[in-house]
Amino acid sequence: MTFLQILWFILIFVLIAGYFVLDGFDLGVGSLYLVLAKNNKERAVLRRAVGPVWDGNEVWLLTAGGALFAAFAPAYATTFSGFYLAIMLVLFGLILRAVSLEMHAHDPEYAEVWDKVFFVGSILPALLFGVAVGNVLEGIQLNTHGDYIGGFFALLNPFALVFGLLGLAQFMLQGVSWTAVKALPGELHDRAVVFRGWLQRIVAVLFVLASVLYFVLVAPIDQSTIPFVVRAVFALVVVAGLVASFLFGKKEEEGDLPSFLAVSCVCLGLVGLAATGLFPNIVVASDPALSISVAAAASSEYSLAAMTIITCIGLPLVLMYHVVVYRTFAGKIRDEDLGEY
Repeated sequence: MTFLQILWFILIFVLIAGYFVLDGFDLGVGSLYLVLAKNNKERAVLRRAVGPVWDGNEVWLLTAGGALFAAFAPAYATTFSGFYLAIMLVLFGLILRAVSLEMHAHDPEYAEVWDKVFFVGSILPALLFGVAVGNVLEGIQLNTHGDYIGGFFALLNPFALVFGLLGLAQFMLQGVSWTAVKALPGELHDRAVVFRGWLQRIVAVLFVLASVLYFVLVAPIDQSTIPFVVRAVFALVVVAGLVASFLFGKKEEEGDLPSFLAVSCVCLGLVGLAATGLFPNIVVASDPALSISVAAAASSEYSLAAMTIITCIGLPLVLMYHVVVYRTFAGKIRDEDLGEY
């Protein structure tokens, strides 16, 4: 296994982590949209909280998919063809979310319909992303050609569903934490703080449950070569992030942003655990002999080197874009930012 192969394995998970942190709060806001907001003005605040940034945040997901295709084509072929129906549901959800945000402003007659579409388009991907991670960690049914031979409902096994619920809860925690950052003091802000406290506890319980299931079902056949101490560090990041977000949340309004940043660290820890649980494989099979390793799936050294050069140029530009956008739309959302709702 070469340096560039390991580097691109890491970079793909860096892109996934970036997506989890950034688009995580978008999906989280949408997943709680119909519950968190109690009137049209509060719903307008939630839409405004994600409206200027959601499309830029999705770039991280598209880039991760493109990087997987270019760097590890066999793994891309196996996962995207094997999870075809699930991936199409995710794409339909993301499309519905985008359409609902645009149409809400241009089709006020059907505003309530677009509100429901926004909710469905957010909660569906938020759940399925975690289910996909759970299946990849547990191992999927592959044949000797690397083709997925299980059905769609085989993906909805208890182990994967627990990971799906953990992912959904974390997305929601991201969403309410971001809402607390963006909403002015008032009922919506206070409601977000209450939800944040409950979701911190739910994420903690689901994390413990997922960890227990992992040690019972997966650890005995675990092929990872990453030392346990390294994986324990990422687990500590998850725990420390939850504890810090809870403590910062006690500081009322001035603790909202630090609490959100701490919750974001939980996302980083979860992605780190997934990555270290896979390596040196990039796709784990239920039959360990059929797993697709990083070395076996990697593109040529020339391709990886070219991708690295492009990344060194493109990634700083993407980060600069995010800095500009988030600085432009920084601060609390005020009445004059909402238009006609």
